[in-house]
Amino acid sequence: MQNIIFFDIDGTLITEDSRRLIPDSTRTAIAKAREKGSLTFINTGRTEFNVNQQVRELGFDGLICGCGTYIESGGEVLLYNRLTQEHCRRTADILRECGVTPVYEHKDGYFFDKTAVRNADLEDFLVSFVEEGIDISRQVTDPDFIYDKFVIWENPGADMERFRREIGKNYEMIDRGHGFWENVPLGFSKATAIDVILEKLGIPWENTYAIGDSTNDLTMLRAVRHSIAMGGAEVIYPYVSYITTPIMEDGIYNALAHFGLI
Repeated sequence: MQNIIFFDIDGTLITEDSRRLIPDSTRTAIAKAREKGSLTFINTGRTEFNVNQQVRELGFDGLICGCGTYIESGGEVLLYNRLTQEHCRRTADILRECGVTPVYEHKDGYFFDKTAVRNADLEDFLVSFVEEGIDISRQVTDPDFIYDKFVIWENPGADMERFRREIGKNYEMIDRGHGFWENVPLGFSKATAIDVILEKLGIPWENTYAIGDSTNDLTMLRAVRHSIAMGGAEVIYPYVSYITTPIMEDGIYNALAHFGLI
C-alpha cells in the first residue's frame, strides 16, 4: 500500500529565523520519497495564499492549509470552510474590545485592524510580511473583509477572561506560547483534514507519517501512525514516536531514511 507523509512548514521545512532556509537535504529527501512512491502533503497553519512558490517547488501531491479549513489534493479542492462576514465582523469587534492584537488570515491574504492595540510582535510580523512581498494594506473595514482563522497576541491589560469565554464558543484556541494564540473554527484541525485525505485516497492509517515542530502540530501528529518531531522541538517530544535531528542537520532526510521512505 502507498505511504503518505504530512509536513508542517515553519520550523519543519523552512527555518524560522530571518533566513527562511530550506536545506538541500530536505529537497533531496522529498524528491526521493516521491520517487519511491510516497505521497507528500503540506499540512500547515498558513492559509493557502501564504504557501509560497519556494515551498510548492519542493513537490507535493496536495495542501492542507489554515489548520484544516482548506484541503486540496491533486489540484482539486476537497474542502473550504467559509465563514460569514457577519460572524467575522462580530468577532473583530470582540477582539478589539478585549484589547488583544489580531491578524486575520484568509486564503487570499491577511487583514489587519488599525483601531486595535498594536504591539512590537505585530510590528515584527509586518516587517517580515513586507520583506516577503505580502500585502499589509487590507483592513477589517474593507468591504471584502472575511477570514478563515486568526491569531492574536495578548497585551498588558487585555481582558483574556472574556477572550477565552467568547472566542471559545466558536474556536479551538491553540496556545503557541509567549502570549500568542492561534484560533481555528471548531470542527477543523490538521487532524480532521488528514481524515478527509485518507478517505479520499483510500490510504490505511498504518501507512501515515507526519513531521512537525510545534504545539499546533499536535493534532496532526496524533492522527497518524508514525509521528515525528524535529530536533530542538522539545515541547512536542512526549507526543511523538520518533525524534529526528534539527532542520539544518538534515532532519527531514534523517527522518525519512529512518522509516525506510527513501
